[in-house]
This record gives sequence, structure tokens and C-alpha cells, in this order.
Amino acid sequence: MNRLFGAKNTGPKPTLSSAISTTDSHVESIDVKLAKLNAELTTYQQRMAKMRDGPGKTALKQKALKILQRRKMYEGQRDQMQQQSWNMEQASMMTDNLKNVMTTVDVMKSTNKSLRKQYGKVDIDKIERMQDEMQDLMEVGNEIQESMSRSYDVPEDVDEAELDAELEALGEEAEFESGLGMGQGVGEMPGFMQDEVPSFIDEPPEAGKVKEAAG
Repeated sequence: MNRLFGAKNTGPKPTLSSAISTTDSHVESIDVKLAKLNAELTTYQQRMAKMRDGPGKTALKQKALKILQRRKMYEGQRDQMQQQSWNMEQASMMTDNLKNVMTTVDVMKSTNKSLRKQYGKVDIDKIERMQDEMQDLMEVGNEIQESMSRSYDVPEDVDEAELDAELEALGEEAEFESGLGMGQGVGEMPGFMQDEVPSFIDEPPEAGKVKEAAG
């Protein structure tokens, strides 16, 4: 009975991936055969190019014609199998997309359920009261900062005229100190010794010696 009607196949059912892989393998084997036929056609073409017209050339031409017929047959089979493989790939991509969509829908459902459960425990009025309290505390903190940063007995308003007068006074004071010798450099002779030398000193002192004496 099994020989007439066949036995029930208990093995795993083929999948799209396995079918695509099998079809691609057949296409590759056909490509190998086509490459061999093309090589034979090239050989016949080179041989006929060197021959004169006659029975020998006619016989080679007949062989080349048969090879060309076989090549067209294989090319037709290859095109059909490539189309089948492409159709199965499209079906596989559609199946994968559908699975991804279903997975996304399931995740969205579970997330929606979780959000409803969490937000159902939130008291909006309590949050509003807390926000009001936080705002009041911020205002109190700002008032404390303003109070702590107040200045004591420090004039806040100074006009430009007063500033110019103050700067001019500082400039005159600096000129006065410079005239008294307070602005002289280190190692320089004082102004009162540079202008004139006392009668009891034969030669004016050198700057270096004055520095040593001062030290």
C-alpha cells in the first residue's frame, strides 16, 4: 500500500528559508553547467574560424548548435528558479514584517496596561498641592537671599562727576609722591642728592655704593 499511495511524511515541514536555500543551490549548479557550455562554444568558434567551408566545419557547426540549444534550456530553467527564489524571499520578508508588527502590538498592549495601572495610583490634586508648596518655599528662599545680600552704609549711587573728581585727586596725589622721590626705582640716587652735592663731599656718590650703604 505504501508503494502505491506513499507513506505519511512524519518529518519536519520545509520552511521558506530552507526552500530558498535549496532553490539557490540549484541555480548555482545550473550556472556551473552554463559556464561549461560557454567554454565549449568558445572552443568550437575558435576552431571554425580557422577552418574552410566544408563537411568538417559543418559538423562542428551542428555540435555547436546543439550546445547552444542546451544552454538556452538551462538559462530558461535558471530564470524560472531565480524568479521562484525571489517570490519566496518576498513572502519571507512579508512574514517577518507581520511578526514584527504583532510583536509591536503586543508590547504596546502590555505597556498601555502597565501605564494605566501606574497612573491610576497618581493623585493629581496631591501633586498640585506639592507644586504650590515648592513655589512658596522658593519665594521664601529668594526673600532670604535678598535679605542676606543687603549692604550696610555703602552708597549705591555714584555719578560720573564724582568718579572723575576722585580719579583726578588720585592722579595729583601720585604726582606729588613722585616729586618727593617716593616713586624712584631701586638703586637710584635720591632726588635731593642728584640736584646738588654738599661742599664737604669731593665726588658725588655712585649709585651702586649708595645701594650698599643703604643695605
